Amino acid sequence: MPLNRRKFLKKSAVTGAGVALTGAVAAPAAQAAEAQKGHGPVKRYSLTVMGTTDLHGHVFNWDYFKDAEFADAQGNAQGLARISTLVNQVRKEKGRGNTLLLDAGDTIQGTPLTYYYAKVDPITAKGGPVHPMAAAMNAIGYDAVALGNHEFNYGIETLRKFEEQCDFPLLGANALDARTLRPAFPPYFMKTFRVPGAPPVKVAVLGLTNPGIAIWDKAYVQGKLTFPGLEEQAAKWVPKLRSMGADVVVVSAHSGSSGTSSYGDQVPYVENSAALVARQVPGIDAILVGHAHVEIPELLVTNEVTGKKVVLSEPLAYAERLSLFDFELVFSKGRWSVESVAASVRNSNSVADDPRITRLLKADHDVVVAYVNQVVGTATETLTTVDARYKDAPIIDLILRVQEDVVRAALAGTEYAPLPVIAQASPFSRTSEIPAGEVTIRDLSSLYVYDNTLVAKVMTGAQLRAYLEYSAEYFVQTAAGAVVDVEKLTNAGGRPDYNYDYVSGMSYEIDIAQAAGSRIRNLTYEGVALDDGRQFVLAVNNYRANGGGAFPFVASAKELWSESTEIRTRIAEWVTAKGVLDPRDFASVDWKLTRNGVPVF
Repeated sequence: MPLNRRKFLKKSAVTGAGVALTGAVAAPAAQAAEAQKGHGPVKRYSLTVMGTTDLHGHVFNWDYFKDAEFADAQGNAQGLARISTLVNQVRKEKGRGNTLLLDAGDTIQGTPLTYYYAKVDPITAKGGPVHPMAAAMNAIGYDAVALGNHEFNYGIETLRKFEEQCDFPLLGANALDARTLRPAFPPYFMKTFRVPGAPPVKVAVLGLTNPGIAIWDKAYVQGKLTFPGLEEQAAKWVPKLRSMGADVVVVSAHSGSSGTSSYGDQVPYVENSAALVARQVPGIDAILVGHAHVEIPELLVTNEVTGKKVVLSEPLAYAERLSLFDFELVFSKGRWSVESVAASVRNSNSVADDPRITRLLKADHDVVVAYVNQVVGTATETLTTVDARYKDAPIIDLILRVQEDVVRAALAGTEYAPLPVIAQASPFSRTSEIPAGEVTIRDLSSLYVYDNTLVAKVMTGAQLRAYLEYSAEYFVQTAAGAVVDVEKLTNAGGRPDYNYDYVSGMSYEIDIAQAAGSRIRNLTYEGVALDDGRQFVLAVNNYRANGGGAFPFVASAKELWSESTEIRTRIAEWVTAKGVLDPRDFASVDWKLTRNGVPVF
């Protein structure tokens, strides 16, 4: 994955393997000189860095799955149109020339809007459209954006085309060419702010992405890109940026602050390492945090080398919040230094959409609304995911059946055709519903919100038993006779819903009175106890197949087949072919929760 040299050289000043993008801005509005006894006036400068993260294709405050304005119980609002209004307010307050606007990644995946312009009317087609996220972010005036892991979901070609359409750099200091080990994307961005009567202030932004890309999008990046740890690359680049004259160093990191990883020891780098970077690497003033989808208005982390406090902030995903880092700098002894940094967030629900962004992207939005409202079949009854995380729900059985059918057809006529095909699926959403009556693409898309694709793997009965035990760790241990509160029954150890799996074709009980690792009871296949040595074909999504969630054995299992068509598309094709969505065609009760053999529900 070599860097586009023509574009690189045209836009950049090259120093080593780095990129310096320097732009002069207007004189600061917020500057004051104060007397310092015996030393004359002291020059000060105020700078505000704004940041978003995990936008996931949210341009408007619109729920494509419900065909209505977005609304939640907390009263949040979403979308770049709202962010644009907040940004305009901050620029007016601070002076545009004293602000910087960043993002910490996961931009081009997450809504039917982004799916449409990646797959239905792709930006990669000859004469294709401009990606709505590029158009919106260009119009708002982003200065730099870090790469997120979901940037790679549609392949390198789509990502490079998006990069070409952006007026700002996509940063990834730890996204390296697998052959040369040189940065495949600009590692950093640097901007110069002029200060009357004093030397300019130089601000460097280092972009870091997530090492988990090597697992989650293995099919696209293996042999092309490699993703070393954030701490390692920050330790390499921050001193370089300081030596290049950076007075302020900000890191935009698509990595949470918890210090944990969802992929176990499959990759020797921490997934959520933003706080580790702050703690271990001297010379960083602030970190815009992403990836974890949590709101952190301000987090102070003490650097172990310097004892200095590093300020972190993570705005809520989907453009629901805007983080602000307010810097106060002082010029003393011939150089600028950061005197203080304070972080805060602003809420998108406090403002209206920016009409400029609305006008710019309304046509794209309307096309996608029409697309997702296409009718593809009829449902005989309402199907919902409301209780799918703790009860075997027919709506998840639909996913399983589709995956089984696709893989069986793919393996027909091969030496593996005689093997039994089973499937895995997760209850991604707690609010998805396929209503009785007409079924649309948006109904089915809400059921499968990720752009996962199918893979066929060979696994033994013993491996599947271990797989199910690992999955059952999702439930909180609950003693027999204790009151069951379904709101506290799941997500043990913070495990998300998407890392709990159903497995079709087998019958089993999950005894939640038992300790994790000893919960699977009465595991049978075709009415008899599971043969640990028997081979099965597991129809599994690519996230899980590549090791996402750290489920045992599946990542290393032999792969028989894979495809690039999304599972949600396969579901729509299946429903379209059937015409009628009837649970009698796919639903079965394969598992249940018990306590000492007594059903919980």
